[in-house]
Amino acid sequence: MTAADPPYRFRASAPLTTDWQHFRFEKADGVATVTLLRPEKLNPLTFESYADLRDLLAELPHHQDARVLVIRGEGRGFCGGGDVNEIIGELIRMEPRDLMRFTKMTGDVIRAMRECPIPIITSIQGIAAGAGAVVALASDFRVVSASGRFAFLFTKVGLSGGDMGAAYLLPRVVGLGRATELLMLGGTIDAETADRYGLVSRLVADGELDAAVAELAATLAAGPTLALAQTKSLLTRELDMSISASMELDAMTQALLMTTQDHTEFHTAFNEKRPPNWSGR
Repeated sequence: MTAADPPYRFRASAPLTTDWQHFRFEKADGVATVTLLRPEKLNPLTFESYADLRDLLAELPHHQDARVLVIRGEGRGFCGGGDVNEIIGELIRMEPRDLMRFTKMTGDVIRAMRECPIPIITSIQGIAAGAGAVVALASDFRVVSASGRFAFLFTKVGLSGGDMGAAYLLPRVVGLGRATELLMLGGTIDAETADRYGLVSRLVADGELDAAVAELAATLAAGPTLALAQTKSLLTRELDMSISASMELDAMTQALLMTTQDHTEFHTAFNEKRPPNWSGR
């Protein structure tokens, strides 16, 4: 493949990043994995890791060998949120201009997660707090072990509970009443409560988390990538549309997908009594 062929022409002069310094990034069998790597402090997010996540999510659709993204944390917790001293200690000394740059950057991470066409799974053991809870919320799937806990604790530090899009996303996942409770009181809920609220995609035993995530990731990676990407896009775009606009967008999207090789492949595979070989074309 030459530099003029896809996918290179869509990147032009900008190469893909090969060295992510603020988390571990790996790819295997169509699954990309981000691992937060400060387990001694419950994998807190920092200015640099926020920026790296934002930039990775912009690049990820250009990785032809990445069809699913898994976000996980090393050790006994997923992510304890922003580092108290490395984030809050710095913020209280910043000018308003730089504070706005920071809050926009954190929001850009969540927006990029929802707009990235690749399905995102969050693997949650132990605590997912603050920004960690919102990252989990913005994912398409949350696989949670029995030890998992969620805390949208922004009001506990004197800030709005509606940080990073939480006030937009959480009511749409758990309902307005539950979201009001979680965002205003900032309390911690365990995995069973989160499951009952609708915040959990799959609840598994502590020793089964990695296997459950791997199974779901493999299923998505082997699936029809165009269909999955468009489904994710419609779920995000139609949150604020009228039903007539949603129906129109659905019709246009479905008609387009009916022209794809994957749709034809399903028909062929059905008649040949075999599983489809999805190509993402």
